[in-house]
Amino acid sequence: MTLIILGILTGLMSGFFGVGGGTVLVPMLLLYGFEMKSAVAISIMQMVFSSIYGSFLNSRKNKEILKDGVTIGIGGFLGGSLSGFIVPNVPGIYLKYLFLFVIIFSIYRIAKSSTLIQKETKTHNKYILIIIGFIIGMIAMSIGIGGSVILAPILVGYMFYNLKDAASLGLFFVIFSSIAGFISLSLAGHMHFSEGAIVGIASLIGVYIGIKLKNTTNIKYYKQLTLFLYSMILISVIYKL
Repeated sequence: MTLIILGILTGLMSGFFGVGGGTVLVPMLLLYGFEMKSAVAISIMQMVFSSIYGSFLNSRKNKEILKDGVTIGIGGFLGGSLSGFIVPNVPGIYLKYLFLFVIIFSIYRIAKSSTLIQKETKTHNKYILIIIGFIIGMIAMSIGIGGSVILAPILVGYMFYNLKDAASLGLFFVIFSSIAGFISLSLAGHMHFSEGAIVGIASLIGVYIGIKLKNTTNIKYYKQLTLFLYSMILISVIYKL
């Protein structure tokens, strides 16, 4: 029952904030008593469920925002494929500190972002997008997050997307990175299938509600809520360290 509740809450956060869910789920699983590598595995399987369903719902509202998603996603898939090597061979404490750095970086970039809606988005070299996706995918899957928590601040701060559109594109990116991470960890024998399936299926309920709420929330208030979420995650990770 606890895993079902965690799944619904994670899905709600995933749909509303555009994160894969690992940013929220990993700290909760750590607090619940799972060790870091188990939390990463469960989180990655949950992200496969929430990212596919969430991106389907987002695409019905705004198909244009996903135009760079496939390019970045290819890089994310390639980078995420390395998680099966990284997770078993890197001490869990190092993964925790990497997670801490990612959250601090994201808070900084989102705090500096504008809430103005951009009329146009600049075009970017597809090879640069693939490299960005590769690096984010490699880091994200190794610490049990989908990558949106890193990608969204980059899209907002350097590629001129507004925060809501960046959240939608970030969740789309998670499809590629999470599937790669799932395959990689499964082949390496580190996937928790039963727990991951329970959390993943339960998260679909939360994803639907979260996206509905996101579409009706004022952009300035949305930014404040995003910063609050990241701050709470930061506190929980510091507490566990």
